[in-house]
Amino acid sequence: MAREIAEQPDALARTIESLRPLRSDLRSLADQRRAVLFVARGSSDNAAVYGRYLVEVHAGLRGGLSAPSVATHYHADLDLSDAVVVSVSQSGETGEIIEAQQWASEHGARTIAVTNDGDSALAQAADLAMITQAGRELAVPATKSYTAQLAAMAVLADALSPKPGSLDADLDRVPGEVQRLIDGRAGVDEAAERLASTPDVLVSGRGITFGTALEAALKLEETCLRPVRGLSYADLRHGPIAVVDDEHVALLVSAADGPMVAGLTELAHDLRRRGAAATVGIGGDSTFAAAVDVAVAGPDLPELVSPLALVVPAQLTVEALARRLGLNPDAPRGLSKVTQTDTAPE
Repeated sequence: MAREIAEQPDALARTIESLRPLRSDLRSLADQRRAVLFVARGSSDNAAVYGRYLVEVHAGLRGGLSAPSVATHYHADLDLSDAVVVSVSQSGETGEIIEAQQWASEHGARTIAVTNDGDSALAQAADLAMITQAGRELAVPATKSYTAQLAAMAVLADALSPKPGSLDADLDRVPGEVQRLIDGRAGVDEAAERLASTPDVLVSGRGITFGTALEAALKLEETCLRPVRGLSYADLRHGPIAVVDDEHVALLVSAADGPMVAGLTELAHDLRRRGAAATVGIGGDSTFAAAVDVAVAGPDLPELVSPLALVVPAQLTVEALARRLGLNPDAPRGLSKVTQTDTAPE
């Protein structure tokens, strides 16, 4: 896992370079379509959350997450003639994602596959395949394949935006920022120590970086065997915040700018008032860093592309925490690289 985290600058640079030439094809495929729906599971679903926000905020199209079971178990008869359906799977071999993509095509959708394997069933069956360039990933927890998917989401949304290429300059800076965060590890080891102090952890973010919060929570669960809730800070304030006490560590993720920083900063203050054992903040601005107990350095990138690098300090923290707990971060208990869910009933 540590080695594959370190490979991300190169994987991101390769992926961005290889996918940019697809922008005109992406625009042509989505022509006259008014909605972009994403189908995924696990880490790929968290990448899809970012894609959905970016499609709506940056491209100005309706975006949404489509539950695979709508296709695989309910066999719903939906009119998708105004939709592009984006199926996201690192391996491209997850059965229900393949089946959902086929269902979408049969119901009028144009289909895009985002996968790390151009020879996979998902890629071969799609109208257009966006093949990420993460290289082979051996550790079970997705790291470089996940950030490569985020790069694909950014290229896709930028291609469909009113001004294609407007994210180019910021995307070009991403690999360097990721390398800086890996080399610096500022706050990572202290964050792992705080997280090791109690099994009760909650993770929160909102907006463009919400998928990052969900991915951090997932990595803590699958790699460190901790029951973790990943919540939007809006949802957290609607009730679950009542459980916070001196046995809870809160992990908050924030971009360096954008409309969510102030809310996450106030949340950090609120959690401290409620007696949380500690607040760990990843990213944010200087005011946010001052509001948390442990500040983990995030990327110097604008909010729209920050998730491509913001997740990296979370990955480093999880890897360090797993080792601190005596666990093997490369092969979490009960997990495999390609997950097949239950098959549809006969």
